[in-house]
Amino acid sequence: MKNDQVNLITADRIDELGALLKQIKELTDKAEDIKKDIKDFGNRTGERRFSGNVYSFLFTEFNSSTVAWKAIAEELNIPAELIAKHTTTGARFKVELTK
Repeated sequence: MKNDQVNLITADRIDELGALLKQIKELTDKAEDIKKDIKDFGNRTGERRFSGNVYSFLFTEFNSSTVAWKAIAEELNIPAELIAKHTTTGARFKVELTK
């Protein structure tokens, strides 16, 4: 049976979430800086494998493409009803820090 007890959302829990998200952003930014340095170094030297004392990383670079399906549909004058017929919609959940 499902537990009917609801966790309370207190000011402390809201602040905890904000602090955690801030830490995650700071860590993500640091990681992205190191990745950029690896990319720059790899492109200059041709190195592709990087090893530390614990972790190893393989640098690969590739091209990717994105198709602007909405623009194509508009250019071909595809009816909105046909687009809606082939569109899947789902609920999403987002909590955004607003400090």
